[in-house]
Amino acid sequence: MPFIGEILKYRSVSVVGLAKNAGKTECLNYIIERLPIDYFNVAVTSVGIDGESLDQVTSTAKPEIRLREGMFFATSEKHYRQKRLLSELYDVSDETTALGRVVTAKALAEGKVLLSGPSSAVGLRRWMSSLKDFGVDLVLIDGALSRMSSASPVVSEAMILSTGAAVSANIRELVARTAYMVELIELPLYCGTEPEVSVSSFSDLTGESFRNASVVKVEGALTDRLLQAVKNELVNGERELVVNDFTRVFASRDLYHAFVKRGGRVSVRMKSRLLAVCVNPVAPNGIVMDSDLLCRTLSDEIGLPVYDIVKNEYQDRKGS
Repeated sequence: MPFIGEILKYRSVSVVGLAKNAGKTECLNYIIERLPIDYFNVAVTSVGIDGESLDQVTSTAKPEIRLREGMFFATSEKHYRQKRLLSELYDVSDETTALGRVVTAKALAEGKVLLSGPSSAVGLRRWMSSLKDFGVDLVLIDGALSRMSSASPVVSEAMILSTGAAVSANIRELVARTAYMVELIELPLYCGTEPEVSVSSFSDLTGESFRNASVVKVEGALTDRLLQAVKNELVNGERELVVNDFTRVFASRDLYHAFVKRGGRVSVRMKSRLLAVCVNPVAPNGIVMDSDLLCRTLSDEIGLPVYDIVKNEYQDRKGS
């Protein structure tokens, strides 16, 4: 898979699902199995709880996280005690989660583990910084839509997006929602050449300074309310909104596109690199989409290759 080689160019990569059961864990396992760890030190963690054999919401079977010998990993004290692999303990952090302190260890043999590492972006950065002492070359972060901050360029340099039938049973809606997320991930960098004003909330959008500024720096989240207010001012000329990164955009798809259509622009201070989009054509409720049609339709829409990890893994093993 071409994006496996791309992953090796970065020090940190997040695997983020657009919804639960979108194939994120399958994607992470696919990557773990194919990384050249004989000369590349890898560490793995999750911002949530991942690796359960049974989904706690849908009660459906989930793939477990499979680590290879030599890989570092971070998880909570509780889940470290439940691991099904031989490991060497490296650190017990002051970083705590609801399941205890964060434990960093190294797998001495292949096995399975529940991952429940640092729960905040600050905690993730602190943990990643500590890995320098262990000679780690690459950190893989298992993320989630509800905690998209793990994919922020503040935390990880690159990301892989996982989507699928669990997002929507309608292929058009699935493609539209995924394409919108890709559009946000690929927002351009802010160049910083125009008169600007900073706002942190809807209440700041008043006065002559706002009306005369062609650039509005949004210090917090870009919400529908804030975007609508700026859109209403576009009769006075173009307006560029600047957010920290794509994870700060919470505006609805239709309003965002209406804003852009009217002449507005959105840019970011920091940009993440999207390495791949992977799909899971099977939903927990039993809906199965045509994999080839889904990959082709989504790829045509976003202009990027799209991969069905499960299908490719089967073909890889069949070919071997």
